[in-house]
Amino acid sequence: MKKNIITIERQYGSGGSVIGEMTAKMLGVSYYHRQILDMTAERCGISADYLETAEESVPISFLYSLLLSANPSRSMEDNLPLSDKVFLLESRIITELAEKEKNFVLVGRCGSYILEDKGCFSVYIYAPPEERIKRAVRDYGIPESKAESIMKKADKRRETFYNVNTGRSWQDKDMYSLCLNSADLGDKLCAEIIVKAYNDYNKRNA
Repeated sequence: MKKNIITIERQYGSGGSVIGEMTAKMLGVSYYHRQILDMTAERCGISADYLETAEESVPISFLYSLLLSANPSRSMEDNLPLSDKVFLLESRIITELAEKEKNFVLVGRCGSYILEDKGCFSVYIYAPPEERIKRAVRDYGIPESKAESIMKKADKRRETFYNVNTGRSWQDKDMYSLCLNSADLGDKLCAEIIVKAYNDYNKRNA
């Protein structure tokens, strides 16, 4: 099966968003990351910053959400917490993009799960904690004294968001088409490897 869309999940400080943008530029396709949150905010009339807070809060399982929907006069979504509503709306937007655009690169937001049925080339970017801390201080302007704590909290939020909404394990490398250590390879080489692997895979499965 040909895979037209590249999805990237990444540890905090691994450079996944930078690598994703590089990959999109090399392929000449659209790049989506924060843009999904902005689109969601525009659609529901709530600020992106507020939605980001809701998105990063701990969601409840989708099955449990259904059990909470006891009031027949309200729709199921009316009964969901905001974090789950954000995921549902983001999923719709991502699915709509996949129907409109043949190729693009998507970072985060459970893209590999949402687009699995449409065929996506899924990538996981990781790096040793000490290297991710260095990047957080150097590139993100995080105080060195707080970098480790921020990294752990960010990873936990991403892992919880992914695991609860997909029923899978965010760090299970068997779930991805390709896993790369950005500390060993560097951002540019990671992007080049993704492009080559993506193109070679699609040639073999054309």
